[in-house]
Amino acid sequence: MSSSSMPFSVTPQPGQWEGLAWSEEGLQGAAEIVRMSIDGLYPQQLGESVAREFLACRQDCVLPPGTVARVQGALVDPVRYLIEEGGARWRPYLIAAAIDALGGDSTQCGPLLAALEVMHTGSLMVDDLQDGSVVRRGVAAAHVAFDPALVLNAGTAAFFVLDRALRLVMPTDPRTQVSMYQSYMGMLRSAHAGQALDIAGLRTVMDAAVAGDDGGGVLGAVRLTHTLKSGAPVRCFMELGAYGCGASTQQREALARFGEAIGTAYQITDDVQDLTGVLRSGAPTKQVGEDLRNGKVTMPLAHAVDLLPQPDMAELWSQVRQPGTDRETVDRAIKVLTSCGAVHAAAREADELVEAAWSGLEPLLPASAAVERLRTLAQETVRRTRLA
Repeated sequence: MSSSSMPFSVTPQPGQWEGLAWSEEGLQGAAEIVRMSIDGLYPQQLGESVAREFLACRQDCVLPPGTVARVQGALVDPVRYLIEEGGARWRPYLIAAAIDALGGDSTQCGPLLAALEVMHTGSLMVDDLQDGSVVRRGVAAAHVAFDPALVLNAGTAAFFVLDRALRLVMPTDPRTQVSMYQSYMGMLRSAHAGQALDIAGLRTVMDAAVAGDDGGGVLGAVRLTHTLKSGAPVRCFMELGAYGCGASTQQREALARFGEAIGTAYQITDDVQDLTGVLRSGAPTKQVGEDLRNGKVTMPLAHAVDLLPQPDMAELWSQVRQPGTDRETVDRAIKVLTSCGAVHAAAREADELVEAAWSGLEPLLPASAAVERLRTLAQETVRRTRLA
């Protein structure tokens, strides 16, 4: 990928990704590098030239006094608010490792990695608003801290950061350019479809499963939602990285499947973490059992259909089917899901999903330390205590 026109004030230097162990220190170092690139796309303080990029207006278009400040408050500040809280930023770190594993230079791809994180942040803002979640990354969700209408629009606008990033790093071949844009647009359709299925819920599907009509159906429905909503974005950016490296079609397709598996597995383990909790500086990053309290069908609950006796499953489901379940009932449900093995079954499925995809990718990659690092990152991403 070319970076000759990269207008970033700070550019990662070759080797800064190298040797970063999967540790808190290494993770923080990588996140800081990505942050530098984020500042180029979504600066803390807009200047007129970048504001015009947000507005996509002609250079001779006259901006009335105060326009830049209004754009800052309406489009940038809500996104920066959540970006400032960090998160694991495993997605850009993982894409960087994949680019290196293909023999590319991830230090030249800062805008692409930053675009992924900005887009993901926007999706969290919209997701929290639609789900009614009030805590994200240990602080008030964006729609609590800002006007919800502004947050919805700013979060959606963050999806359009990619074209600005690709202008800085995109290969010059027109066919490759079209393929990259097609991949991204397809991902947006998949992610919105996944969110639609998530919002619509699976109560009627679970009703049938609990009644003994279709236990496999509810598992399949949860898997599809997770794949569309969480697997598709990682798949897409793996593809974009592969296109930028000039990878073979076989490599690109295998890497895309690997990315989809990681994203899906991450969402499965996020379901598990909903039952166990995630702490940041001693404080919860979200409410434990939030999905159960909202009557949401997640992977552990779907696995419980095959693990609990039908009367016990029916009783459990009747207690958490409707939103607004009280704290004591949620705690009891968590104990049941843990003791019956549903939590373990979900965690095992996440591991197996990633391992199966890796077995199809590994033979296509040249042996190197970067390849081993990619595998380690993938495994740890879905196993460690995380922040979204």
